Amino acid sequence: MKVCFYFQVHQPWRLRHYSFFDIGQQSSYQDEQKNGDILRKVAHKCYLPANQLMLNLIKQYEGRFKISYSVTGTVIEQFKRYSPETLDSFKRLADTGCVEFLNETYHHSLSVLFSTDIFREEVRRHRDLIKQEFGQQSMVFRNTELIYNNHIASIVYELGYRGMLAEGAEKVLAWRSPNYVYQSVGCPLKILLRNYPLSDDIAFRFSNPHWEEYPLTADKFSVWAHAQAAAGDVINLFMDYETFGEHQWEHTGIFNFLRALPEAVLKHSDFSFCKPSEAIETLSPVSTLDVHDALSWADMERDLTAWRGNPLQEDALHSIYALEQAVENCGDVQIKRDFYRLLTSDHFYYMCTKWHADGDVHKYFNPYQDPYRAYTNFQNVVKDLKIRLNIALPM
Repeated sequence: MKVCFYFQVHQPWRLRHYSFFDIGQQSSYQDEQKNGDILRKVAHKCYLPANQLMLNLIKQYEGRFKISYSVTGTVIEQFKRYSPETLDSFKRLADTGCVEFLNETYHHSLSVLFSTDIFREEVRRHRDLIKQEFGQQSMVFRNTELIYNNHIASIVYELGYRGMLAEGAEKVLAWRSPNYVYQSVGCPLKILLRNYPLSDDIAFRFSNPHWEEYPLTADKFSVWAHAQAAAGDVINLFMDYETFGEHQWEHTGIFNFLRALPEAVLKHSDFSFCKPSEAIETLSPVSTLDVHDALSWADMERDLTAWRGNPLQEDALHSIYALEQAVENCGDVQIKRDFYRLLTSDHFYYMCTKWHADGDVHKYFNPYQDPYRAYTNFQNVVKDLKIRLNIALPM
């Protein structure tokens, strides 16, 4: 049985407070202070200590401990501006040969749902960036928020990828296990499915004192993993990297848990760690995966409602994507940069109106007091971008 660790690393370019009176007057959209403060804070609490721990574990286990990341273009831009030492620490991990950097959309966008052209451009840009910064070109793709369906799989395969990550939700799997490699319907793209119960035990339940399994230790977790050896080939543990030190603070013991986990897992002689590319190269699909409605790893529904669940979100999404052709025609580098930054999925996530069990998740790092202010602020920026486009493309 293989264990495949994958971590998402992402921070958006957050917008400053942009009022109606700024439209046509001020075209500086980003909140530089907030972006820098949050990036440095998360780097101090998570990225730097977690990267050092990962590096130590790789050295300690002499290459038997392996992990993978997808690091968005937006967070790499912020590393360069606010915390270059963090980018250097990821490069040291890349140099070990035990860390794989996957490709995704450069701006962590929903572009595959709205524009194949934009999606292809983002993937190309991200692939080039990862090659430039880390010297890698993975054959495995991770779409924004694990968004996946048959159509997306076919596009990803056409772009040259041979594997893709997705959510192991029961509504797709039914009685089947996520601990196998599957193949997409319509193309030979191999799919690695997140084992969400085990992943969420670490990412969400670890520090919850009301959880019946609290406290979670490495030995306890390894027993759960080893128990699944009889029904599977690979346990995919996918989570946000901010799990370590930010979502689960250091005092919860999350770093100690991670430090002890490789030894606990490797006590079972049939277990080993692998990178996603190794899983798709060495394991054969056991079945096809037929997914018509888009699947994601967000919220209890594991669908698109975190970004497309209300009229505010739909209106904002259509407003920005309606500018695609004009942006392409104008050729203005600054306009194009601002346009692409507005595609980042976080902007629409902030407009979510869910108030049940997922509500707290949507409030995390949310710069707005409510979804309606998020929508108004975003649309004010879009209106200013339209004015700039009209000037750049006179009738």
